[in-house]
Amino acid sequence: MKNTLFRGALGFTGQDIANYLNMLKDNPIKMVMLIIDIAIVLFLAIKLLQIVKETRAWQLIKGIAFLVIFTLISSVLELHILNYILTSFMTYGVILLIIIFQPELRRALEQLGTSKLTRFFGIDKDIATKTKENIYKIVIAATELAKSKTGALIVIERDIKLKDIVDTGIAIDGEISPQLLVNIFNPKTPLHDGAVIISENKVKAAACLLPLSDDKNISKGLGTRHRSAAGISQESDAIVVIVSEETGKVSIAKDGTLIIDVKEDALRQILIKNIVTKRFGNEEIKKRKARLKEKMKDLKKNKKSEENKEDTKSETK
Repeated sequence: MKNTLFRGALGFTGQDIANYLNMLKDNPIKMVMLIIDIAIVLFLAIKLLQIVKETRAWQLIKGIAFLVIFTLISSVLELHILNYILTSFMTYGVILLIIIFQPELRRALEQLGTSKLTRFFGIDKDIATKTKENIYKIVIAATELAKSKTGALIVIERDIKLKDIVDTGIAIDGEISPQLLVNIFNPKTPLHDGAVIISENKVKAAACLLPLSDDKNISKGLGTRHRSAAGISQESDAIVVIVSEETGKVSIAKDGTLIIDVKEDALRQILIKNIVTKRFGNEEIKKRKARLKEKMKDLKKNKKSEENKEDTKSETK
């Protein structure tokens, strides 16, 4: 009975499955290839579902899945007329799918050989490159805001997470662009009053509240925006870009210290040095290698001195 069900539903019997499994046991290489084959198919299926889920085709996919399951059930229960109709429909379904999904298929084929293909497989630009590009975008936005004397407060998260600060504002979680940042700080928009938090190469939130610094060394001529920037840079390792509404000057807050009137080139260099180079550069790796070499030298010296002591002892005896 079980063999008949397998043959009716899937086209092969339980004995066929048993023979195939025995063959796999005797041939480990084929077992490995089968695992790789299944893994690739599952990966492509998951990626396809992720893409389709964001389009109008998702409802059609669910309908097709229902038809496939219903066809298998009709075969198992030996509902011959219904199974014949569904099987016939499934036979011509491939042509219907090509017609229905023509725009999606064309778009997918157009992506072959382009940079978008790497995104399909989850291979995006490396973090260092993307971070550097986003810094350029932040600098462009700050320069534009400075020209129009539009006040701005952009907090760039580093190692210490700022989730508590993000929670005080309005979640955005959008890609960084000069246009988005300039629009956020436009005085006519409801999000302009507060800070923007940049985290994980995304604009995480806007209109966020920052802690004020109580440092008495901060000039009294500087307003709340600068004191907030100094405050968050004291409580975390974040770097803050400030645009003054009164003067249009761009400043940076880092480690509780304010650097006033930073020009465009200097702003770019400071951000790249502190955010990209220190985190992703080779300086730390070189330092670690140098330390390791020093330790190895010390170990060799200690070993030689111990060997000399042993030789001296043996000569004394």
